[in-house]
Amino acid sequence: MNCLSSWKPGGAMIGVNFCLAVVNLLFKMVLNRGMNQLVLATYRQAISAIFLAPIACCMERRSYKKLSAFTVCALFFSGLMGGTLTLYLFLIGLNYTSTSFSCAFVNIVPINTFLMTLLFRQERINMKCKSGKAKMLGTLICLIGTIVLILYKGKPLINNNASSQGVEANHNTKSWVIGSLFLFAGSLAWSSWFLIQGRVGLDYPYQYSSTTIMSFFGAIQSAALCVIIDKNPSIWKLKGSLEIGTIIYSGIVGSSICYAVMSWCVKQKGPVFTSTFGPFIQIFATVLDVSILHEQIYLGSILGSILVIVGLYGLLWGKSKEAEVCKTAPTPDKDAQIVLPVTR
Repeated sequence: MNCLSSWKPGGAMIGVNFCLAVVNLLFKMVLNRGMNQLVLATYRQAISAIFLAPIACCMERRSYKKLSAFTVCALFFSGLMGGTLTLYLFLIGLNYTSTSFSCAFVNIVPINTFLMTLLFRQERINMKCKSGKAKMLGTLICLIGTIVLILYKGKPLINNNASSQGVEANHNTKSWVIGSLFLFAGSLAWSSWFLIQGRVGLDYPYQYSSTTIMSFFGAIQSAALCVIIDKNPSIWKLKGSLEIGTIIYSGIVGSSICYAVMSWCVKQKGPVFTSTFGPFIQIFATVLDVSILHEQIYLGSILGSILVIVGLYGLLWGKSKEAEVCKTAPTPDKDAQIVLPVTR
C-alpha cells in the first residue's frame, strides 16, 4: 500500500501529460484554421471555472473561511502566470512551429523552476556533494539544449509525402526562431506558476477551489487582454464542432482536471518534481503529431530535446540523491561551496 501511494504522483503526472499532449494537438488544429489565441485561452479557462465551481462547492465548502486576502492575490497572479501568459505565449509559439516542437519547451520548465527556486532561496546547491554537481551539470546541459532548439533547425528526418505544404511553408527558419522565443517565454511563465502554486498550497491546500479561482481570474485577464489587442467582436464566434470540442476538452480536462492534479502533486512532492514529467508530453505529442497532422521532425529538435532531457534527469537525479548524500557529507569549507539556505 505504501509503495502504491508513493507511485501515485508519478502515475498521475504521466496521465496529465498525455491529456496535455492531446490538448496541444487540438490547439494546433484550430490555430491552423485561424482561431485567435486569446479567445481560445479565455474560453478554455472559463469552461474550467464553470466545470470546477460546483465540484469545489461540494467537496471543499468549509475551506472558504480560510481564504485570505493574500491567498486571493496569490491566486490572481497564479491565474496570470499559469493561465493567461503561459497559454497566450505557448499558443503564439505553437502557431509558428509544431506540436511536438512546442512540447519540447515544456522540458525546460523544471530547469527554469530550479533556477527560480535558487533565486528565491527555496533550493540550495552544495558543490561538495555529487548531487549538487549533478544539479549544476544538468542545468548547464539543459540550457545548451535550449540554445540548440532555438537556433538550430536542421534537416528533416521523415520523408513524409503526406506533410502539408502550407504548414511546411510556415516552418521557415525565421518563424521557427520567433516561435521558439515565445515558447521559451511561456516556459518561464509556467515555471513562475509552479512557485506561486507551491506557496498557495501552503496557505490554501484545496485543489478544486484554488484551480477554480485561478481559472476565473485567468479567463477575465485573457478576455481583457483580447479586447485591448483586437476589438473585432467576430473573433469570439466559434466555427464548427472542432473549435467547440477543443474548447470543452481543453477547459474540462486540460485546465480543470490537469491543473487540479498538478496542484495536488506540487503539494505532495514539490514544484520541481511535478515539473520534471514534461518529457512525456513531447513523447506523446510527437506520436500524435506525425500520425495525425503529418508534421515533420527536424534534426535540431531531436538533438536539442535529447540534451534538454539528459540535463533534466541529471537535475532530477541530483535532487533525489541530495538529502541522503548531504546528510552524511562533512561540513564543507565556506569558500568551497555555493550554499543557498532553504526557506520553508
